[in-house]
Amino acid sequence: MTSGGNLLELERTTRACPLCGSAPESGQPVYEERFDPERLDDFSFASRKVPEQMHWRLIECSGCALLFASPAPEAGAVAAGYREAAYDSAEEARHAAATYSGLVRELLPRLPPSGDALDVGAGDGAFLGVLRELGFEDLAGVEPSRAALDGAAAGLRPLIREGIFDAGDFEPGRFRLVSCLHVVDHMPDPLSALGDARELLCDAGPLLVVCHDRHAPVNRLMGRRSPIYDVEHLQLFSHASLRALFERAGYRDIAVSRFANRYPLRYWLRLLPLGRRVKQRMAAALDGTGLGHLPLTLPVGNIAAVGWR
Repeated sequence: MTSGGNLLELERTTRACPLCGSAPESGQPVYEERFDPERLDDFSFASRKVPEQMHWRLIECSGCALLFASPAPEAGAVAAGYREAAYDSAEEARHAAATYSGLVRELLPRLPPSGDALDVGAGDGAFLGVLRELGFEDLAGVEPSRAALDGAAAGLRPLIREGIFDAGDFEPGRFRLVSCLHVVDHMPDPLSALGDARELLCDAGPLLVVCHDRHAPVNRLMGRRSPIYDVEHLQLFSHASLRALFERAGYRDIAVSRFANRYPLRYWLRLLPLGRRVKQRMAAALDGTGLGHLPLTLPVGNIAAVGWR
């Protein structure tokens, strides 16, 4: 069954704000639902997919200004969608891991001298490979997508647990670093997840989170046509709401910053708000010239946050 089929098995339900708990009716609707089940396919819950320009009803919370989806699919349907999603972005995953390597290098001088590292939403393990290169010896990952796991290198696949993140699968205080890269936008309960991650960190260990910034200039300019508005995203953060998430989860010494991403030109084309056929023709032209895999660094509205236990 496709991920689209799973989404239709469960009715969408009303959600309170996943950050402060405010009732959805007290918030301000920003965008009404734009959803056509006929357009769902095996890539609808895949990482770095071609945007479908669909999303759930999005409400700006009156209490904390988080933008969140309500009503939205229940957690079981979401988990099934990720489990059965296709995967075709190994090249982009390597580029992303290289970018995130720079974020971790800034943390190295402050990290505890020993302890493991956990990557939540590990995909095919590309970032775990980077952590190994940075000197982390004991690594663990969590990833729900079977197709992504099938793409993992032989030396990394045994390190990755299949499924949705569950802190009960790991020993408290085990990790000197936990990373959660482009995952908190997707979580039905990001506050609980960050609280659970904190319990897995050793004393003075950090959590690194990367997500979209809904207030970034490029996203403000594109509005509803920005690829951040997607059925995968159950909430979208800003600098302020991401900091509030860390604060409510009990972290200290929180820092939130922007950074640029580096991806092949072909991937940037994938994100443009153009018709699928137009993008396919343009991608074919790029590949024909050999430029499709040319890497390009752009500030596209992503933010990183670090909080310490």
